[in-house]
Amino acid sequence: MSDKPEYAKGLEGVIANESCLSDVQGQEGVLRYLGFNIQDLVEQCTFEEVMYLLHRRQLPTQGQLEVFTKNLRSHRHLPQGVIDFLKSAPKDASPMDVLRTGVSMLGLYDQRGGDQDRSLNESRAMAICATMPMMVAHFHRSRQGLELMPVRDDLSEAAHFLYLMSGKVPGEEATRTLDAAYTLHADHGMNASTFSARVTVATLSDLYSSITSAIGTLKGPLHGGANEGVIHMLQEIGSLDAVDAYIEDALANKKKIMGIGHRVYKVLDPRAPFLRKMAIKLTKELGESKWIDMSERIAHLMKERKDLNANVDFYSATVYYSLGIPTDLFTPIFAIARAAGWTAQVLEQLDDNRLYRPLTLYTGPTTDQPIKPIGERV
Repeated sequence: MSDKPEYAKGLEGVIANESCLSDVQGQEGVLRYLGFNIQDLVEQCTFEEVMYLLHRRQLPTQGQLEVFTKNLRSHRHLPQGVIDFLKSAPKDASPMDVLRTGVSMLGLYDQRGGDQDRSLNESRAMAICATMPMMVAHFHRSRQGLELMPVRDDLSEAAHFLYLMSGKVPGEEATRTLDAAYTLHADHGMNASTFSARVTVATLSDLYSSITSAIGTLKGPLHGGANEGVIHMLQEIGSLDAVDAYIEDALANKKKIMGIGHRVYKVLDPRAPFLRKMAIKLTKELGESKWIDMSERIAHLMKERKDLNANVDFYSATVYYSLGIPTDLFTPIFAIARAAGWTAQVLEQLDDNRLYRPLTLYTGPTTDQPIKPIGERV
């Protein structure tokens, strides 16, 4: 029997703070933002309404939404120094690395210094949310040798991003699809990147540092990078008739199946059905059902063999792929959406701040060790 005291490795199950923003009920498969079910929000609200909800803690009236949207769009313009960086960044750089650096650079152009006034931080939050899509799209066009598209103030967040990427105003269906995906990814309790953001701002560092921390955390394949992994997996499998053998081999060798299972949800991820429906619709419209057919077979086998469900990453990958978005931009799009939650979370953290300082279980020597002269050490 071990003499070690019990502890929650990875802080699993440990409550570290209070939040009214998102209610993640893992055993029931329920997600709510401030009491509003994710199903209702996706079906009845735009992403801008959801962003307002997270930042202001209530759904907006029409007038409030118009003022909020106008303010958000007014923050879309990037400092010239950031644009120059996006143009000069290596063409083969990871878009997440570029985004992380770009958000950090925003802090260089904030002349208000370390002032933590609530209204200033709300303005910074708006600037971060509004400019992250600009950074991703500008870098993508720059690496292709294309001119950067001029900023517009007459398009929604989803429509504006797709316009910046392609140079064309997107159709209603594509816009609605990305808008819904943004809403589904906007916030999700104390996930790893949100935790990073709150830990950073809890030191009374600035919002740019906090969101930079979050982006760096989201980059990892066990968090935001999982949706890229799904497409890479599907491409590796290659065809529907190869799925069963791939899954059998993966299970035999204890290989992780990307997009399957979730740290919190023990039943179906409530966000997955919406993205599954969108993925099916998009692939039918494109006349290319291979990816969704393969995905459906993988989901069936994993449920049958391991009683594990597909999560939000599993179907979001096919949705983004069907929208013509390059694979290495999947995680940056996740970041664009989650910035709404990150910024709301750090503002909430500052409202009742306490520095995070968990303990660690020390496992090294517990007595003083003799120091040998350097010539005697081996």
